[in-house]
Parts: sequence; structure tokens; C-alpha cells
Amino acid sequence: MPCTGQREREMTAVVELEAGGAKLGLMPDVGGSIAFWRCGEMDLLRPVSDPHLIAQHGRAVAGYPLVPFSNRVAGDHFRFEGVDYHLAPSFGGENCAIHGNGWQRRWGLDRLANSSATLTLDHAPTRDLMGQWPFSYRAQLRYDLRENGLSIGILLENTDTRDQPVGMGFHPYFPRHAGLKLGFAASSVWTNGPDHLPALRVPVEGEWSFAHMRDAGQEPIDNCYAGWSGSAFLRWPREGYALTVEGSPELRHLVLFTPPGQPYIGLEPVSNMTDGFNRPIIADSGVRVLAPGQKMEGHIRMTVTRC
Repeated sequence: MPCTGQREREMTAVVELEAGGAKLGLMPDVGGSIAFWRCGEMDLLRPVSDPHLIAQHGRAVAGYPLVPFSNRVAGDHFRFEGVDYHLAPSFGGENCAIHGNGWQRRWGLDRLANSSATLTLDHAPTRDLMGQWPFSYRAQLRYDLRENGLSIGILLENTDTRDQPVGMGFHPYFPRHAGLKLGFAASSVWTNGPDHLPALRVPVEGEWSFAHMRDAGQEPIDNCYAGWSGSAFLRWPREGYALTVEGSPELRHLVLFTPPGQPYIGLEPVSNMTDGFNRPIIADSGVRVLAPGQKMEGHIRMTVTRC
């Protein structure tokens, strides 16, 4: 039987992809997450150890998939087709389920090449896993590394015998070097209540607007933008790098997370608004209902340039 140290090393094994001078590290056993992404001398993603994400057990990740939903579910509860469902809290310090359960699980390494990898996850709501998600699904995650960029594809299939509500997205952490510039366009943004849940939808104006690239600043933002154009831009002037983030039409919400005093920001292309399962009257909540056998997919492309 392997000792504890050996088991820990096996759990955190990193699969490395290469394309020219770019390198990507993946951790299938840690939620299918990214361990690092480097292009030349620049770390384009920042590994973060978040103690609130209980299932990561303190391991640092630079990005991870959000399936079968993004962000919080209020009170760990939602009602769907006349049935009440209760989820297990997964975010420390809050009575809250967050970001689905894909990030909490080990993914299988289905295909591996020098510059690409395909990971899979089959979830069934067994007694132990019912609290994570009460429906069966199959998820596929594909990473394609290029010398000047990274593409991420997410596929979600309803393998249950019932309809189920779903969402998806990806949560990258970007380095917050001094002078980081950020720009994107969206039509509206949800302000938050004290519980970090959507309270009021307002136009993207004034301090909420990043329509013209500006300093990311140190102001705390943890909000979901709706009507995202599908493109966002980051620029690190002192390092001489810029990054374009593009999301496919299924991903038309963007979560901006700028925790004060931290060396990173989150910029998350996602399909559904925060707590979308409990907001059925909002036409563009982004929540999809998949019939048995039906699939949903989303794609994210990040392109690196020198500036």
C-alpha cells in the first residue's frame, strides 16, 4: 500500500503540454484544473490556493472548469419542475454551494498529445455524491495549447433519465502585476447584496464600465456582467504582454473578481448568471434545460501578443 506522501504526490501529478516556447500544466486529479500556463518568461495565469474551496485541500490552481453551473446557488437550494433540491455547501465560510462539482472531482485523462489533452468526468448522484449534484451527467474538457495561445472546450451531456438545468464556464486566475489594464464591453451588471447574490441589475456605466481599457485597480469587485460581447482584453505594460479572451456565444456572462490586496484577479466567461437556478423569470439568466441525451458546449480562446 502506498504511503501518505506517495498518495499525495500521485494526486497532484501534473501533466505538461508544450507548444513552441509555451508550457501548460494540468492536474486531472484536482478538478481537471490548470496548474500553470507560461509563455516565454511570462506566467499568464497565477496559481492560487483558496482555503474557501474546500475540496481543493489547499492545492494551488491557476484555473478550473465550472460544471454543471457557475457561481453560487442561494441557500444551497433550488426548485426545478416542482421538485426541491438541496446541495451540500462547498465554499468555506458561507452556507453556499459554488461553481458546480467538476472542480471537486478527479477527471480521467482520455487523450494526450504534445500540445493537447482531453479530460472526462462521469457524475452519478450516488448516496455520497447526491449533495454535489442530484442529476447524472458526463463532461468533457479539452485543452489545446498553441505557441501564442490556449483554447479550452467544455462539453456537458445529460446522461440522466430526467431533464436537468445546467450552466458552465471557466475560472482562470490572472496575475495582478502593477499597471494591469482591463477592458471589455457588456450591457448590464448585477449588484450584490450582503450575501454576495444578485440584488439589482444596472447599466454598465461609470465605475462599472471597462468599455475603455483602464487599470484593474484595487477596488473589490465580485460581480456578474450580462450581455458580454464575448471579448475581453488584459494588458501588462511593464511585462510587455497582452491577452485577448474570447468566449463562444453560449458564454455571454462574465464574472469579474478583484479581491483587494491579492496578486490576482478572476475573469470568468460563463453561461449562467449567479443563482440563475433560482431566477426562472429572468429570460437571459443563461440557465439551459437539457433533456436526456442532450448536450451543451462552450469554448474559450485566449491569445497572447507582445506589446
